Amino acid sequence: MDRAVEGSCEDCVGHDGAGASLPHRTESMAGRVIDLAKAGPGNYVAKRGFAIELAWFFVEACVINNKLMPVSSIRVALLRAFGARIGQHCRMPHPVRVKAPWNLEVGDNCWFGVDAWIYNQTTIRIGSNVCVSQGAFLTTGSHDAAGNMDLRVAPIVIEDGVWITSKCVVQMGVTIGRSALVTPLSVVHRSLAPEGVYGGNPARFIKKRFPT
Repeated sequence: MDRAVEGSCEDCVGHDGAGASLPHRTESMAGRVIDLAKAGPGNYVAKRGFAIELAWFFVEACVINNKLMPVSSIRVALLRAFGARIGQHCRMPHPVRVKAPWNLEVGDNCWFGVDAWIYNQTTIRIGSNVCVSQGAFLTTGSHDAAGNMDLRVAPIVIEDGVWITSKCVVQMGVTIGRSALVTPLSVVHRSLAPEGVYGGNPARFIKKRFPT
């Protein structure tokens, strides 16, 4: 049985299976760790009080994100009741998630697929005739990764005619131009020009959407 080694190992070396010496990992080699207890709200500003946020939590869980509720008009009505501005003929027949309806603006004739997730700590503006497909994730927030992990928010703008296909991620501060199409599983972290087809991580231009 190997004998236990006691005491500090800062000056020790390890061995691999063949007996070769390996450098011991020192504190300087370990690198910096951010203390998450010091993270703050950053530039995030809550636009509703705790009571409204709590009420919305239960409404979202029980109705908006409930697969047993197949009626689009009820979802739309409840979103409007909590401050969302939603145009005519929008379709939400499937469960979706919306963090803050008071930060949501939607035009006319928009479609939202199963499990679309609108994580809008600040404003998300969606134009008319937009399709947000199954499992798409739109988030206006991130963290100060090089600082102390404070929350950072910036709005998202999705112009008329855009199609965000299934499982896409759209990150904070992005504008997606008119009639652009984002292919499945893509990550959009920069603004996209109109009428292009984009795909990948990060999303890059593939071709024009419409024939010339």
